[in-house]
Amino acid sequence: MNATKFLFALTTCMLCLGASAQGLQPVKLNAPDKTRGAATMKALSDRHSDRVYDEKDLSIKDLSDLLWAANGINRPDGKRTAPSAMDKREIDVYLICKDGAYLYDAQEHSLKPIAAGDHRGAVAGGQDFVKAAPVSIVTVIDLAKLGDPTLENTRLIGAVDAGIVTQNIDIFCAGVGLSTVPRATMDKDALRKILKLRDTQLPIMNNPVGYPKK
Repeated sequence: MNATKFLFALTTCMLCLGASAQGLQPVKLNAPDKTRGAATMKALSDRHSDRVYDEKDLSIKDLSDLLWAANGINRPDGKRTAPSAMDKREIDVYLICKDGAYLYDAQEHSLKPIAAGDHRGAVAGGQDFVKAAPVSIVTVIDLAKLGDPTLENTRLIGAVDAGIVTQNIDIFCAGVGLSTVPRATMDKDALRKILKLRDTQLPIMNNPVGYPKK
């Protein structure tokens, strides 16, 4: 077994066994492959919303590149693939899969375990097609990093930045042949508890992601 296959097998094992052990393990992601995907104009041409997914798990390569594209670090100074107002970096990206919920740590390019169990139903918010996707990405704003969380302008700026992250996800998926749809529907109260969010953190968008169903 070569090193790449071993890493994939090990990571898959970690994801599958974490919930049954009542303690998810951190997952170190692959370095992003910055050469893959369709040209920008082709990806824009191909971008569309999909609500039907193959239930097959995403490969560690696709998962790693997806999260980096969403809001990973692309410069030595720590700045991201998605811009943010005043460089406040107030957007957090969470991964929800059948085995648990994780926080994407852009600095370490890894997944930090948050809660074991299948919480895709909270992301679905009553729309069952979401539960068929192997993963969902939940975009969360930390309003406190932008200023007064009670101000409409603070929420507006955060929403714009979250929209950019969502568009990164959409364009990446179109460029590499994954299926997704940007959504605002979800059980926000349930997700606040599952993800252990502070009062100033607001779940605002989500993207179920999977391979196209054949």
